[in-house]
Amino acid sequence: MEGDEGRRRRRRRRREICANSVVVFFFFHLHAAAASRDSFDYGEALTKSLLYFEAQRSGHLPHDQRVTWRGHSGLTDGLEQGVDLVGGYYDAGDHVKFGLPMAFTVTMLSWSVVEYGDAIASAGELKHALEAIKWGTDYFIKAHARPNLLWAEVGDGDTDHCCWQRPEDMTTSRKAYKIDRENPGSEVAAETAAAMAAASIVFRESNPHYSHLLLHHAQQLFEFGDEYRGKYDVSIPAARSYYASVSGYGDELLWAAAWLHRATGREEYRRYVVDNAYALGGTGWAVNEFSWDIKFAGVQILVAADSKLLMEGQRLQDRQKSILEQYKARAQDYVCSCLNMSSNSNNVGRTPGGLLFVREWNNMQYVASAAFLLTVYSDYLAMAGNELHCAAGSLGPSQILSFVKAQVDYMLGSNPLGLSYLVGFGSKYPKRVHHRAASTISHKVDKSFIGCVQGYDKWFVRRRGNPYVLIGALVGGPNAKDQFKDTRDSYMQTEACTYNTAPMVGVFAKLHQLERHQSLT
Repeated sequence: MEGDEGRRRRRRRRREICANSVVVFFFFHLHAAAASRDSFDYGEALTKSLLYFEAQRSGHLPHDQRVTWRGHSGLTDGLEQGVDLVGGYYDAGDHVKFGLPMAFTVTMLSWSVVEYGDAIASAGELKHALEAIKWGTDYFIKAHARPNLLWAEVGDGDTDHCCWQRPEDMTTSRKAYKIDRENPGSEVAAETAAAMAAASIVFRESNPHYSHLLLHHAQQLFEFGDEYRGKYDVSIPAARSYYASVSGYGDELLWAAAWLHRATGREEYRRYVVDNAYALGGTGWAVNEFSWDIKFAGVQILVAADSKLLMEGQRLQDRQKSILEQYKARAQDYVCSCLNMSSNSNNVGRTPGGLLFVREWNNMQYVASAAFLLTVYSDYLAMAGNELHCAAGSLGPSQILSFVKAQVDYMLGSNPLGLSYLVGFGSKYPKRVHHRAASTISHKVDKSFIGCVQGYDKWFVRRRGNPYVLIGALVGGPNAKDQFKDTRDSYMQTEACTYNTAPMVGVFAKLHQLERHQSLT
C-alpha cells in the first residue's frame, strides 16, 4: 500500500499542476483580452516600417527615394582618410554612422527576410525590404577595404550631439575610425560578418553574384575578428559613450559563426559554435534581453531553429550533442523569462499595462527584439511538433504567438494611453520625435544654412509637432508605469533607432500573413 509520504507527494504534485494551469490560463486570458480591444492592420505597419529606413539613409539618395523631405548628405565621408565611406545609415536621430548597431540592424532585417520572405512578398514589400538591406551591405563592402581592416564609425558623437542640424547642413566632424590588426574590434567585425552572411542568404536566388560577394566578405571579417581578438570600444574610444560593448565579443563571434553555418553549411562553423560554447558564453548563462550589444539569446534561438545544424548534431559525439542541447535549453530559458514563467528572478519586468520592460532608455528595442525571437521560436516549435516547458507550465506555439501579438498590439495602440509608438501609424502617435531631420524644415523647402546653435534655438525647443512625420519609426516608448512624454528633450522615450524597427519587419509580416490566412478560411 502507498504510504502517507507517497500520498502527500501526489497531492502536492496535483496542486502544482493545478496552480500552473491557472497561471497559464490567467496569463493568456489577460493578454488575449488586451489584444482584442483593437484590430490593427499589420500589413500597413509592415509597409510603414520599411519606409522608415529611407529616412535614415546617408549618402547620395536614389531617384526613387520615397521620403522626399530628405536630401543627399555625408557626401565627403571618408575623404579625409582617402576611402569612400559614402552611404550607410544614421542609427537614430543624430548623424553618426556607428558600425555596430548598423550591422545589427542589417542582420535583423536579413533574418526577417530569411524567415518571412514569402510573407513580406505577399504583402508587396519584398522589393523595399531588399533595398533596405542592400543600402547597408553596399556600405559594408566599402567599409571592409582590406581583409583585416574595417571602418567602424564615421562622425563623432560628442560634437554631433552639440548640434541640432539637418544632415544636409552638417558641420560636425566626419572623422572615420577603423579597426585593424593593431587595433582590433571583434564585436563590430563579427557583427558585420553576421550581417553579410545573413544577407547572402537573402540574395542567393535574386542576385547570386552579390550573394557570393557578401559571403566572401563575411568569411574574411569573421576570421579577422576571431584571429585578432579585442574589444572594439577600446580601439575606438569615441564609440564608448554611445555604444559600449558591455557583453564583450564572445556573443558576436558565436553569432557570426552560426550565421556562416546557416549560409554555407560548412563543418568548420558548426564546430566553432559547439567547441566555443563554454569559452565564449553561449551556453554558460541564461539571459533575458537581446539587443545590438547582447546576442546570446539570438545565438541560442538561431541554433535551436537551425534544422541543418541539429540534424548534423545527431551524428556527433555525446559531448557535442549535449552542447547543442544546452543551447536549446538556454533558448527555452529566454522565452520562459519573457513569458514570466521562469522559476527564478530572471523573468523580464512588465509595465502595469503588460509591456515587457527591461530599462528606461529606449525600452522598445528590447520589446521588438523579444517579439522577433519569440515569433521564430514559436515557428520552430510548431515545425518540430513540440511545446515549450517552463517552470510555471507548458505552452504551445500558438500561445507564444498570442503573447507576441499582445506586445505588438500594445506598440500599435492597445495600451493605457491609446498611443501608437510606431510613428505615423493610427490616429495618435508621437509628434515630437527626437530626430534632427524630421524636426527641422527640409533643405528642399528652405536651403538657407542652419547652424548648430540656430537649430537648437529655432527648431529643437519649439513646442509644435515636427514638420515631418518620421513614418515607421519605433520610438523608445513608455516608462515602467506606461507613461510617455512627447517632447524632443525626452530622448529616452521619443528617439527612434533603426534596430528598434528592424526586428518588427519580420513580426509584422508574420502577423499579417496569419490574419490573411484566417480571413480566407
